[in-house]
Amino acid sequence: MKRFGIFLGVLFATVALWAQPGPPQSPEAKETVTLAGKTVEIAYNAPRVRGREGKIFGKDGLVGHDSTYPVWRAGANKATTLTTEANLKIGDLEVPKGTYTVFVDLSDAAHWVLIVNKQTGQWGTDYDKAQDLGRVALKTAKRTAPVEELKYTITDGGNGKGTLTLAWEHVSASTPLEVVQ
Repeated sequence: MKRFGIFLGVLFATVALWAQPGPPQSPEAKETVTLAGKTVEIAYNAPRVRGREGKIFGKDGLVGHDSTYPVWRAGANKATTLTTEANLKIGDLEVPKGTYTVFVDLSDAAHWVLIVNKQTGQWGTDYDKAQDLGRVALKTAKRTAPVEELKYTITDGGNGKGTLTLAWEHVSASTPLEVVQ
């Protein structure tokens, strides 16, 4: 009976060690900048390439499995959000201060389109086109070095102007943004 107790103890300890969660596959991330004294933030989950280079974008790629494809949640898991304390102009789109969900339309691999959507708090694959505030053309570029983990950056160009960029795998896409008084 004593051996059986030891066996069970070792078994439970082994199971407990194996059950320990590892790092999340798509960790939460934020990019925040202050433009003209106002905060602009993108909050998202950052998926990783994890050996799937060349298999991320496109109808048969990883993002092609989303039920909303060719509209992509622009991250992983819950929807990516944009929060701004100022009225913004993103590309040529006027965006009042507030919180929005952002998606990217990948219909044309060479010409991505940023979608600013008024619905918030949803899972990333819950996209309602009727809630779109508007769309903005993104300037896409092929990167020479791959980006393993999806990364958003908002650079401050001075005078209330900046650039919003997302980069993942071999692609980066960006658009200007500006605080509107």
